[in-house]
Amino acid sequence: QVITGGHYDVDCYVEDPNGRTIYKETKKQYDSFPHRTEVKGVYTFCFSNEFSTFSHKTVYFDFQVGDEPPILPDMSNRVTALTQMESACVTIHEALNTVIDSQTHYRLREAQDRSRAEDLNGRVSYWSVGETLILFVVSIGQVMLLKSFFTEKRPGSGGTST
Repeated sequence: QVITGGHYDVDCYVEDPNGRTIYKETKKQYDSFPHRTEVKGVYTFCFSNEFSTFSHKTVYFDFQVGDEPPILPDMSNRVTALTQMESACVTIHEALNTVIDSQTHYRLREAQDRSRAEDLNGRVSYWSVGETLILFVVSIGQVMLLKSFFTEKRPGSGGTST
């Protein structure tokens, strides 16, 4: 997910160890890409911002490697129904996973909002400095103008007196 910068879009691709592109998207704000690996090795991913080189971007990404271990031992080989305690454990575990996903979502939104607030604070600060400078220029101009109203212009005393 693109958190800050530009129009909140970025290009992304993922390659397997053999160099095959297994995922490619352009100008996406957020996306999810589930993939079960078939080849062992180093997978390469790249986020590209070449279409928008003037705006820097912050990108959040999350990897979930491997399957989650079972909550209860021998849960996949189980023939009987779960006890009330076991089913409560499974329900709580699923609820906690939902809470983790929600917290991640809220952290990302908080980072976006913080970035917007800092940008707005900078703009307000520059605007305030500009207004202060204009206020000083106008004040000095008014003082000079009022001063010119009250200075008496005397006729030149050139040597002709009779």
